Amino acid sequence: MHFVIVPYFLERNRWILGGLCMIPLVLYVFFLLMVADSYFYGYMFGVYKTVQGAHMYFAKRAFNITFLYLVLYAVYYCARWLCITYVMPLLHRNQLNRQITREAFPIFIFWAIVLVFCANEFARNPAALLVAVFGPYLAGSYFLWMYRVMPDYHSPKDRGTFALTTLLYSVPALVLSILFLGNMFGLSGHILGPLSVLAVVLQLGALLPLTWRLYQNRKRQAATVGNLEVALGKSNANLDFLRSQINPHFLFNALNTLYGTALVENAPHTSEGIQRLGDMMRFMLHENSQDKIALTKEVAYLQNYISLQRLRTQSSPDIQIDVNMNELHCNMEIAPMLLIPFVENAFKHGISLRSRSRISVSLYCDNGKIFFDVYNSVHERPENDPEREGFGIGLTNVKDRLALLYPGHHELSIRKTATEFFVHLTIDVNAEKTVN
Repeated sequence: MHFVIVPYFLERNRWILGGLCMIPLVLYVFFLLMVADSYFYGYMFGVYKTVQGAHMYFAKRAFNITFLYLVLYAVYYCARWLCITYVMPLLHRNQLNRQITREAFPIFIFWAIVLVFCANEFARNPAALLVAVFGPYLAGSYFLWMYRVMPDYHSPKDRGTFALTTLLYSVPALVLSILFLGNMFGLSGHILGPLSVLAVVLQLGALLPLTWRLYQNRKRQAATVGNLEVALGKSNANLDFLRSQINPHFLFNALNTLYGTALVENAPHTSEGIQRLGDMMRFMLHENSQDKIALTKEVAYLQNYISLQRLRTQSSPDIQIDVNMNELHCNMEIAPMLLIPFVENAFKHGISLRSRSRISVSLYCDNGKIFFDVYNSVHERPENDPEREGFGIGLTNVKDRLALLYPGHHELSIRKTATEFFVHLTIDVNAEKTVN
């Protein structure tokens, strides 16, 4: 049915032919189960007064099992369709969803096999019934703890919230398991009662500590991977930096020559620009390779960059550049080149020689925190501009660096409209020092 009838008939909306093909298949399964039951339960011929009565018993059992198989297949097919249509696309976008699905799928398959196994009363045993009736309840407890409760309430002060959340899930889930799955198998109270107690004991006595241990192991592994990513990111940055150094001493000598020539020719703006460019290159050569630098050096680099941009745009009266960087209380260190990408992005996308433009940069420090704001106007770009669809792409790298270097100790807010682009960055340097 799965490999012929469903794909060739039902999925192609050929319902009549598909139904006609399913009828003999279902009847074959029905009669096969009926004949098998007449051998397994041959003693029923002695229980019933007539042979017809025993046959009716076998037919009823065969019908129930056949119907259950059809329902289980329908559930499987719907789950498969939902997985292909909705779940799989999500897996490519979310690592957490991929992890949950990878764990839930084998659990579901195992539970479905046990469910079919328990459909035969002759094969039932307490362990199989426990898995069939309370398997979803225990699996739900695991996923709730592992991916929701423990990440949010893992500290000792959150034990009350942890217990309350577990209770709010356990009571209705346990009741639903008893009412739905327990009644589906026709289990009486004297069987469901001990099974319910055993399920709760397994949940709290075995599953909870096992889940907690697994959560701690994964947390340590994630921390190790994060540290390796930070180290790898720094190594790649250093390698890229070394590759970019094409005889820097030659460039410095050339800049010094140009600077002297500009002074001789009485070109103060040119000499100022060359001097600031030399300072920026010196920063790139000596400071950029360090793990941390003084914030004042980063600010000086920003000032040099903005001054060069002022030289480029000073002939345009419609371009307004406001800078307010207060270095008071900024006696701290940060990773180099964290702030400049935001300013570069502002000048790259916020300057237009045909319309009024404005760029604003502000920075101040307070209580061990850095507050950095960048604002720029937004202008419509020509259709043939290669940067037209690339707005903000240059910020991706600095976002990743912030996430690696200051996890949980920074706040980055980016807001964009049709005419404005605003960035607000807060870095809690004191908290980062405490963690280290």
